[in-house]
Amino acid sequence: MLEEIRISSLGVIESSTLELGPGLTVITGETGAGKTMVVTALGLLLGGRADTGAVRSGSPRARVEGVVDARSLVPFREAVDELGGDTEDGQVVIARNIAAEGRSRSWVGGAAVPVSRLAEVTGSLVAVHGQSDQHRLLQAGAQREALDRFAAGAVDDLLAEWQRLHAELVAVERELDDVVGHARERAQEADLLRFGLEEIEAVSPEPGEDTALAAEESRLGYADTLRTAAEQAREALSSDQDAPDALGTTAAARTLLEGVRDHDPEAGELADRLAELTYLLSDLAADVASYASRLDTDPARLAAVSERRAALTALTRKYGDTVEDVLAWAELGSRRLLDLDDTDGRIEQLRTEQARVRGELADVGLRLSAARQAAATELGSRVGEELGQLAMPHAVVTVSVTQHEVAEPAHPTPGVLRVADRWLRATSSGLDEVELLLAANTGSDPRPLHKGASGGELSRVMLAIEVSLADTNPVPTFVFDEVDAGVGGKAAIEIGRRLAQLAHRAQVLVVTHLPQVAAFADRHVVVHKESDGSVTTSGLVVLDDAARERELSRMLAGVEESDAARAHARELLETAAPARAGR
Repeated sequence: MLEEIRISSLGVIESSTLELGPGLTVITGETGAGKTMVVTALGLLLGGRADTGAVRSGSPRARVEGVVDARSLVPFREAVDELGGDTEDGQVVIARNIAAEGRSRSWVGGAAVPVSRLAEVTGSLVAVHGQSDQHRLLQAGAQREALDRFAAGAVDDLLAEWQRLHAELVAVERELDDVVGHARERAQEADLLRFGLEEIEAVSPEPGEDTALAAEESRLGYADTLRTAAEQAREALSSDQDAPDALGTTAAARTLLEGVRDHDPEAGELADRLAELTYLLSDLAADVASYASRLDTDPARLAAVSERRAALTALTRKYGDTVEDVLAWAELGSRRLLDLDDTDGRIEQLRTEQARVRGELADVGLRLSAARQAAATELGSRVGEELGQLAMPHAVVTVSVTQHEVAEPAHPTPGVLRVADRWLRATSSGLDEVELLLAANTGSDPRPLHKGASGGELSRVMLAIEVSLADTNPVPTFVFDEVDAGVGGKAAIEIGRRLAQLAHRAQVLVVTHLPQVAAFADRHVVVHKESDGSVTTSGLVVLDDAARERELSRMLAGVEESDAARAHARELLETAAPARAGR
């Protein structure tokens, strides 16, 4: 629900704040005072097109802010959070700036967002109906969704089942087209995989083999150098030629310290450590000697290792950086080859699955169409009853539920489904095309809403539909701009009564010039226009009871102090009181 709208430098409004609440709020004022600027401001908050001409003359920019009570609007809060915006105390602030030079910026919960995202996030908050608007319910998709909401439980489960099966069919037919359409490519891919797998199998690499062979090749290639180094190292540790070596030097040092052990315990500890070192050096000398003895030159083994490494390198050049990568490629390739070799079997399996899903879809589609048709009859009747009370007694609204029949395709085609003996267009929402048709007068043919009604009639049709859908409509706020155009008298009172009825379930904001409609409001806002001779300024004022009576008398008689008009105004307020008290 909208709690507040702040407008600055927009049209004739220099700066004004409109506090809103639940129920019905009407906005009135003299012609040219700027009533429609409120609707314009709402349009900007909903991501509507920015018109730089609406920026007040002399101002660098226009700004509109809206405060939304989002406590009960869970999807809206989640969308705000996804955009990086904040919700504080259950409220979200939406803002839009329109620069005089044409730039536009918008914010949701303090986060800057593109205007397109603003429209997506706020589109579910407000439904605007005005003679110059693109009405939400004029869109074919919106008309189908409205019928489904009206039908509620009668179609919900069927629609969910249809959408599940439709998604499954799309996936099956996409894969089938891919398998059939790329049979030659699949055969070529299978041949390449088979060649690669045979090449790998011929070599039979082992995990880690490339690393081990590289080390062995290096050892064999430098065997003489390694053996010479090892023998010299062993001689330095323990000499066979009575030359100075590490063991002899260490033993001499130990003997010297052992000789003075009795004079200083620390000397004894050092002698013990040298004893340990002597043992270690002796073991190390033996190990080095053993290593040197194993280092034999083996040209045949070196050639075999080099040849094996060359074979592994040929594999890693094609199938992976390491032997492990080659083996992983072989595993994946084997699985893929099994799939490719079974192309005919897979095609048959997919076609069987396709036939099954298409059959189930046809059955669900028929039942969904029947449920929609039953709801369409009831909705058309209910809207017609409402129009009878809105000065359109002869109007007939028909909710048409039809299917688009097409010629039989040569083979099963996406988006076309055989149902009984007919081939019908199928979408993710079902088989049906839903359209609201209006016959405004007796004897006239039903026509689509945007072709069969004048601007004033269309607004009343929209009001009748919204009232009929009120129990199922998720939109929390409705705005009607000049919904009462072209009517008066009793019909105007009924329009007010219907707006009040709609306001039982949602927040309703109405721009009107009829006192009969304004009398039903819970909150009456007047747009005051002032001029100093060079600049005109308008502001928004919420009226108390006395001021409201004066405004209604002005709307009735053109003057505020007419006793007769004041009496008539009081009578209108009394007539509307039961409808307001119903909340």
